[in-house]
Amino acid sequence: MFDLDKFIAEYVTKRPVSMFYNDIQKNKETLTEKIKDKSVLVIGGAGSIGSSFIKAILPFMPATLVVVDINENGLAELTRDLRSTKGLYVPNDYITYPMDFAAPVFEKMFRARGGFDIVANFSAHKHVRSEKDIYSVEALIQNNVLHAKKLLDLLAKYPPEEYFCVSTDKAANPVNIMGASKRIMEDVIFSYSDKFPVKTARFANVAFSNGSLPAGFLARIAKLQPLSAPSDVRRYFVSPEESGQICMLACMLGNNREIFFPKLYEAQMMTFDAIATALLQVQGYEVLQCESDEEAIDKAIALKEGSKAYPVHYSVSDTSGEKAYEEFFTEQETVDMQRFEALGIVTEKEVVDEKKVQVLFEDLEAAFLRDDVTKEDVVKIIGQYLPYFEHMEKGKSLDSKM
Repeated sequence: MFDLDKFIAEYVTKRPVSMFYNDIQKNKETLTEKIKDKSVLVIGGAGSIGSSFIKAILPFMPATLVVVDINENGLAELTRDLRSTKGLYVPNDYITYPMDFAAPVFEKMFRARGGFDIVANFSAHKHVRSEKDIYSVEALIQNNVLHAKKLLDLLAKYPPEEYFCVSTDKAANPVNIMGASKRIMEDVIFSYSDKFPVKTARFANVAFSNGSLPAGFLARIAKLQPLSAPSDVRRYFVSPEESGQICMLACMLGNNREIFFPKLYEAQMMTFDAIATALLQVQGYEVLQCESDEEAIDKAIALKEGSKAYPVHYSVSDTSGEKAYEEFFTEQETVDMQRFEALGIVTEKEVVDEKKVQVLFEDLEAAFLRDDVTKEDVVKIIGQYLPYFEHMEKGKSLDSKM
């Protein structure tokens, strides 16, 4: 039987144990003090990172765990997974809510609870493919930026002891709207740092996370469909377990207005085609290189007849917003690489002028009220706020490829 966790450890992260194991062991006492008997709200907790965060904190025995996500099926699977894991502590006060955190019913629930000690927000549009046109761009910005502020306004009335909101490595020198939205989100959450402690984390791709290209490889293989992957896009990867641990360590051990990231180095980057090839070989296939998606689709018919030659189409990236490499911080940011063994920290982040943020929000909201607003208009508004934002527009979305 194929063991995904073993495959990730051997072929993707190439680490037999979590890179954060030692940092967690060294800080167990502090983590226990911060989490034990506390009330915890996890927004977006049915997703890959949110659910991994939940599994990371549960051994430290919070008294309350409330999980909110719009994915009702994902919440059901989360509960089944937690309840089926031997020895995993789940508090008596555990409940999942399939609801939008920007909806009035969420605020009713939140106020009835009187707030929470720890709030972690993982709700996000995280894919570059989410900027295919003006409608998808508006949905992305509403979720990642505008609705995030609405949540912060609510938290200001019930200040938590810790607030964490996940960012992305693509927020450093962003070249796509998704990355820029997360960079703006960092400014927005830090503008509330005088009301309660706020922390975030930029980190690598989570290997085989929901909706990721590697997860798509598994789905394609299960259906005997061809694989497609970029051959020139290099990415850092962490395991699902490590993704939750990064967020726990940042949330519980970070100081106000700090951004955590994993200490990964260029030699540890992987390409997606290398992962696809290893995955096929482990499952007993030989890679059959094709020149196009169409050729790969045609040759995949033989798989249903028992062929072990698996058609793939590896090609250079030609879609909008794809960054050829990743980085966790910029040259202008101050970085502490000494505090933790496996984590670096962006420190001394200044609080952005609230008036500047307000102007951005007003410009975005006004633009979205216009019937003739375009994606280019939004890129221009973001560029006025982030002067270094260089959007990579190629006129082609990932939705046009396998």
